[in-house]
Amino acid sequence: MAVHSVANMPQLLYPNGQSSMASASAFAANRELVFVDFVGLCCKSKHARRRLGASASSRQAVRRFAAKSWSEIRAVLDLERVANASAKSTRSKVKVANLEDILSERGACGVGFVANLDNKASHQMVKDALTALGCMEHRGGCGADNDSGDGSGLMTSIPWDLLDNWADEQGIASFDKLHTGVGMVFLPKDDAFMKDAKSVINNIFQQEGLEVLGWRSVPVDSSIVGYYAKETMPNIQQVFVRIVREENVDDIERELYICRKLIERAVSSETWGNELYFCSLSNQTIVYKGMLRSEVLGKFYYDLQNELYKSPFSIYHRRYSTNTSPRWPLAQPMRLLGHNGEINTIQGNLNWMQSRETSLKSPVWRGRENEICPYGNPKASDSANLDSAAEFSTLEETYRQVDGVDPSCSVKLLLRSGRSPEEALMILVPEAYKNHPTLSIKYPEVVDFYDYYKGQMEAWDGPALLLFSDGKTVGACLDRNGLRPARYWRTIDNVVYVASEVGVLPMDESKVIMKGRLGPGMMITVDLQSGQGEVEGNGTQRAYGYSSEDVQMVIETMASQGKEPTFCMGDDIPLAILSQKGHMLYDYFKQRFAQVTNPAIDPLREGLVMSLEVNLGKRGNLLEVGPENASQVNLSSPVLNEGELESLLKDPNLKPQILPTFFDIRKGVDGSLEKTLYKLCEAADEAVRNGSQLIVLSDRSDELEPTRPAIPILLAVGAVHQHLIQTGLRMSASIVADTAQCFSTHQFACLIGYGASAVCPYLALETCRQWRLSNKTVNLMRNGKMPTVTIEQAQKNFCKAVKSGLLKILSKMGISLLSSYCGAQIFEIYGLGKEIVDLAFCGSVSSIGGLTFDEIYIESIDVNSYNWGRLSITNLRM
Repeated sequence: MAVHSVANMPQLLYPNGQSSMASASAFAANRELVFVDFVGLCCKSKHARRRLGASASSRQAVRRFAAKSWSEIRAVLDLERVANASAKSTRSKVKVANLEDILSERGACGVGFVANLDNKASHQMVKDALTALGCMEHRGGCGADNDSGDGSGLMTSIPWDLLDNWADEQGIASFDKLHTGVGMVFLPKDDAFMKDAKSVINNIFQQEGLEVLGWRSVPVDSSIVGYYAKETMPNIQQVFVRIVREENVDDIERELYICRKLIERAVSSETWGNELYFCSLSNQTIVYKGMLRSEVLGKFYYDLQNELYKSPFSIYHRRYSTNTSPRWPLAQPMRLLGHNGEINTIQGNLNWMQSRETSLKSPVWRGRENEICPYGNPKASDSANLDSAAEFSTLEETYRQVDGVDPSCSVKLLLRSGRSPEEALMILVPEAYKNHPTLSIKYPEVVDFYDYYKGQMEAWDGPALLLFSDGKTVGACLDRNGLRPARYWRTIDNVVYVASEVGVLPMDESKVIMKGRLGPGMMITVDLQSGQGEVEGNGTQRAYGYSSEDVQMVIETMASQGKEPTFCMGDDIPLAILSQKGHMLYDYFKQRFAQVTNPAIDPLREGLVMSLEVNLGKRGNLLEVGPENASQVNLSSPVLNEGELESLLKDPNLKPQILPTFFDIRKGVDGSLEKTLYKLCEAADEAVRNGSQLIVLSDRSDELEPTRPAIPILLAVGAVHQHLIQTGLRMSASIVADTAQCFSTHQFACLIGYGASAVCPYLALETCRQWRLSNKTVNLMRNGKMPTVTIEQAQKNFCKAVKSGLLKILSKMGISLLSSYCGAQIFEIYGLGKEIVDLAFCGSVSSIGGLTFDEIYIESIDVNSYNWGRLSITNLRM
């Protein structure tokens, strides 16, 4: 048998190789929902490297995989450990079960999750999950009494409001959410055994330095439990513990994991040991489950009916088991996963997990590896053992050397990083990457990742739809064959649904903005944490009407390539006046172009005759020659950045005047769009008469308010331009637009064509900076998948693309100089009424009429309110 050398470690395996899995996470930095066609990682920024237990020469010769953490997970093993309590210095040996024990678990379960992309906790998430779960009763099994279900359950975040309310009723202080762990425990049914079990739990928590805050009997309605299920129904309680020594959430989760393992080991020799089970013990998540039919789960647990039970997500599961006797602990979700399918290689997986117990060493366990093994349980289901393997993978800690620092200096130089659930599932349930048509070409580091771990961990093979959550992320992935159904859809109010089938929830189709099915090896992930801290600028983008298509396909392309994006010819959308969606005012304008006897100009080959230069300031008397006529400011381009605009505002000769362009809807008629425009024109008139040579119309604001939408900047520029013409003051001043409402060449052309001499697109430039600093862009550039550009170059590229686009617009009309195009109004209008045209666009043709001031007023409010209250639609990549 040939043995292949791994001397040339792939790029992904180097601690300094920043490529890693970030290229698989197209939207981790931009927004919360990640959707990839390989079981992709969605990682954050810091690398880590394991501390090797080998010699110094070995450490130099072999470089281990540098894991990255997106969200450190608190994963878990299933219970029922067969541990030898007396073995203190040696590891416990797992008893190998026979084929019937191992392979009898089969599944065609019903699973799914509901998650809010904004990480907003609500009781509706729980209600929706219970509704969907009830609709999947046909996917589960029942006992001979037709009432004892194979199992059903929910996993959610911990409902702190509900628990704080209970604590208040008990006279207990509210829980410290950061330092409190909550255990959902199945205790022995016998009262005496239950007391013994609680005593063991309390003692071990105390031995580990944790403070037991109290126990809570979970209120249930046992009358609806089936006959056979009631015979084995445990005593269900919650335990609250305070972790004093740890501050980091991940360390707290790891401390709770160690305690649970010690408890399982301590009770393994007791006659009632297999009756004790932790459904969950975590600072992040909690599991409510039981040997119940799905439609009665919410009735059984009174907590799930309480409006104070709030969560930003909920995973639900209805179990179907064949050739096995269902039990309360085997209901799902497990502590990390919910599984629909079966692991066909389970016996081999368990044997290999047992074999590697002697080699699994990590400083994070502080020499306590003997106490936390075994890592598998042959008496548990395949789902439970997969959950256990995923748990241990995600809790293992690695280290890295800080760049340029000797590793022997100080422990302070080491950074901890644990695996994310996505990475763990890539290792355990890899996709069919070898024959992937594009993976090796576009993402070779992912192929390297799979190749590396192929030699470290055998795949847990078999049909599987896996749902997972560690409280920070929630997601779902399919096996390499895609042998289990999984549908997803996303609504306009930023809720993501995944389910084994459609129709589990009543859904207004008009609110569905995306839907489809997961294919083989595909994964969908919701990052709950990023919903807590939205990237600065996104709210402004939404308030000004930017869509994800505008940002990703227009602005980002211009910033990276320095040219306009290329689209297909023609318009595939209705005219703005005929559309049911809100539009920016620019969309009602169409550019004219040279025809027949009026030749166009080639801006590339005849560029010598073209110019984008403009002058700012007062234009003197044409009939008189004097030095005062040469006091203007010359600009090489009408596209200004913030620094250039600031320089103009400091010019004492121009005496610039900034006029805000907002209208206040709270003022009723006085705050109407038309009245605000008249006031704006009067303010410009007064400023020019007082000697100002530069009028800056700005929609920039330190703090946006939904009750003060911005006037469409094109309307403001056109109105002031026409007013100054009519009052004879137009030659005394120039107009500059300082606006967030401009990012495409057509929009620049409209503003210049209706009177603006220059434009500062401050939000578009901020978007360029945001794009360049995003983790996604940094990793793509680092991996060589995108040309490397600096922040400054990204902004220059955007301006370059705008200038190139303006030259093309001038050339197709046969115009050589931008100064001639300024105020030329070479546009046709489709959909604006006569009163608007007469006020702001006098001289332009509007053949069909259309919107009035009141209608633009309403449309502006609708667009502002819509974008203010909702996230832009993220274009998910497959």
